[in-house]
Amino acid sequence: MAVFWIDQGYDREKAAAPGSSRYAEHVRANLAGLADSLGDIAPVRFACAAWRLAIPPALSPGYVRAHRRVLSADGVRNEYDGGLGCRVTLAAPWPGELTASRVWAHDRAWREWPVVLGQYVEPPQRDLARAPYARATLLVEAPLPVDRLPPAPASTDEDVPGAAARAVAALVRELNALLEPLIRRLEPA
Repeated sequence: MAVFWIDQGYDREKAAAPGSSRYAEHVRANLAGLADSLGDIAPVRFACAAWRLAIPPALSPGYVRAHRRVLSADGVRNEYDGGLGCRVTLAAPWPGELTASRVWAHDRAWREWPVVLGQYVEPPQRDLARAPYARATLLVEAPLPVDRLPPAPASTDEDVPGAAARAVAALVRELNALLEPLIRRLEPA
């Protein structure tokens, strides 16, 4: 089970030019957003910026797709040591303390995450007007290894889109290794 994956087929199919990449075109159009990270000796800032360009709302649908439980996912630079980290919010079931007994609910018909077409979604206002919701989330903040990240390009004269795609692919691999066991445990059998 993959938590994140790169949708190469859609990316090539929706590119403006044949043989191109929609993500590469998006990176070229947004080089200003990467400018601060070019030439950086550490690849962390560049990888985080490349990730932001690969996910909604920057690119919709995203170059990187996510499991239905992923509500948000960010690559972050740790201010303490400059290392790479992640901040991922997952839709989670209610904790055992709430499911073991429904005495706390007082017959109020509490509801969890609505699922529409297999996706966890925010309840619409009309439903919030009718019933109470308690939507549990799980916030994952964790360090990720930097040794598998490609170096940040020195300038826009280099292949910035290629380096961005390699950085995103490295983040996808690391995030999957970190989060797959959690997602497997959260998903019903």
